[in-house]
Amino acid sequence: MNEEQSENNTNETIIKLEGLSKRFGYGDAASYALQNFDLEVKRGEFIMIMGPSGCGKTTLLNIIGLLDTPTSGKYLLNDELASRISASRQARLRAKKIGFIFQNFNLIPNLPIIENVALPLVYSGYHKTRRLIKASEALERFNMKDKEYYLPFQLSGGQQQRAAIARAIVSHPEIILADEPTGNLDSRSSTTVMEELRRIHSEGNTIIMVTHNPALTSYATRVINMLDGTIDTDIKTVKDSDLPVPIERKTPRKIFKSRRKSNKKKKGKK
Repeated sequence: MNEEQSENNTNETIIKLEGLSKRFGYGDAASYALQNFDLEVKRGEFIMIMGPSGCGKTTLLNIIGLLDTPTSGKYLLNDELASRISASRQARLRAKKIGFIFQNFNLIPNLPIIENVALPLVYSGYHKTRRLIKASEALERFNMKDKEYYLPFQLSGGQQQRAAIARAIVSHPEIILADEPTGNLDSRSSTTVMEELRRIHSEGNTIIMVTHNPALTSYATRVINMLDGTIDTDIKTVKDSDLPVPIERKTPRKIFKSRRKSNKKKKGKK
């Protein structure tokens, strides 16, 4: 990737919401989680979303993550209308392009940590051996290699959250959505998790994180405060031109695929 491409990627808008609304209920019982919501997210931003409970933060993450649909308005993901993406392709996008980190970890209790981390790769078409290798590499980043075959209940809360982050990044997604990832952790574990997210962001990943903790906003390049389903304040602390540049990760996978194709050709010649 040359310098010009890197600069263009850094400033590229990858998420655009226009007049987005989400209504629950009908008639007199109707209530809005989001109302005429507008937002543009640049590649490489680390956005913290704050606001009181019930202001629409989690609903917003669910729509961006293709887990929910708006009642009205437009959602463009990489310039493509989300409403025109089929359900099967949305599932593939969630597996490959979007990583999720939840407050409650959402690890499958009867699966070893390495298999929990490897789960997103099932939907990416990786062979089991390759999945486990990549999951092991992701866990090694978080100094969790010695815990690969532990079950979730055998880990501390901080270790479970680090495993959940490893699962979120194992497929090298473009976007990471984090819903209160430090909400159930003590201050020491919270700092560890946030430093890991800082490191992931420094590699050019786009992170959108919901939090109630104002002390964590020092990690963000942009802080949005929501109120009653709309944006109350939106403050950028880092210029778009200074956002981290994404790391090119496609080459190894292309090489891996090309080797498989060349092997098939050799077999065909025989």
